[in-house]
Amino acid sequence: MSAQTLPEYLRQFDEPAGYLDFARVGPVSADVRAVLTRSAELMHGQGLTALAELDRSVARTARTAAELLGCLPHEIAFVGSTSHGMFAAAHAVRGEGVVLVGRDDFPGAVYPWLRAAGNGRLAVRLIDGPVTADAVRAQLDDRVRAVSVCAVDSATGFRAPLAAIKEAIGPDRVLVVDAIQALGAVEFDADAADVLASGGQKWLRAGWGAALLMVRDRVAGLLEPGLGGWSGVIDPVGARDHPRPARPGAVAHTLTNPDGPAVAALGAALELVRAVGVGPINARIGDTLDALLDAARAVGARTAGGGAPAGSRGSRADAGSATGSGIARFHLPGADPLAVHDALTAAGLATTLRTPWVRLSPHASTDRPDAVARLTDALRAVPTG
Repeated sequence: MSAQTLPEYLRQFDEPAGYLDFARVGPVSADVRAVLTRSAELMHGQGLTALAELDRSVARTARTAAELLGCLPHEIAFVGSTSHGMFAAAHAVRGEGVVLVGRDDFPGAVYPWLRAAGNGRLAVRLIDGPVTADAVRAQLDDRVRAVSVCAVDSATGFRAPLAAIKEAIGPDRVLVVDAIQALGAVEFDADAADVLASGGQKWLRAGWGAALLMVRDRVAGLLEPGLGGWSGVIDPVGARDHPRPARPGAVAHTLTNPDGPAVAALGAALELVRAVGVGPINARIGDTLDALLDAARAVGARTAGGGAPAGSRGSRADAGSATGSGIARFHLPGADPLAVHDALTAAGLATTLRTPWVRLSPHASTDRPDAVARLTDALRAVPTG
């Protein structure tokens, strides 16, 4: 796909006015819809031809993902979800020891490590508060084998300082990143991630069914295919000398072949992001988020986070930032949080309530004037005190 302008990219989308919940799920693009329709038609009317075409789309998607993440295509594989990828990572780190995990990270990034620990893998040591480089350094000892972190926190929008964390832990420990709240909308230090998992149903707007799993060659010696199935080994069919040797690259950590239509949809979404660039998308998201927060403050709300790029407000490089992620929060003092959320819903605004905070997560395609007007009118109508 050739380069696109931001207006060309925006013409792909037609979500309902007032939709501000992309941190939960993003309505798909026109290209994704067309790819899914085409895949269904292929599977309806063709056999092996459909399979061959879907296999080619998997290879294309791996190349596009590799370009976006700055890795090699064989370092990309496809699994069913972000959680699937994180479970694969949690069962992959070799040896005995400890993994550092953010206590407040989204549960999908915590439970894989807890379940793996119960299966005899790394013990879990939880970090309280945001996972910063300083917080990681304070926990480092000879037992730490890995650090797991969300690139962007789903509740607060905190952007983890991935490069600083990787520098702190060094090359002999594995940095595992859950990137679903970042990929496609936020510029982040993907180079720092040794293992990365991200589905496509949120900011990428690709729907469910496929997630990319990046496993860099540089940590191959620190990992084993703990959840690798038949798709991850060499010549498994007809062989009797199981287990077979693992295939090279990220595919060694897959259970089975991926969902071809879902991967094709993910590929279409990644192509859109590659064509226009994450920077313009993130800048427009940030401008819209700041306008929404300004409107909320104008009627007395308290806010947290914001749309300004990370670093613009004096944050230290190793401390992370709550700006620039596309996620922010507000609450209205003296008002019932449920009443606030109900008023927003009645005004046609889709948001998420995490009491007492209302989470806002617009996209580049959000109709900013419309959303600001709806938010202002709804909050003014909510009784306080």
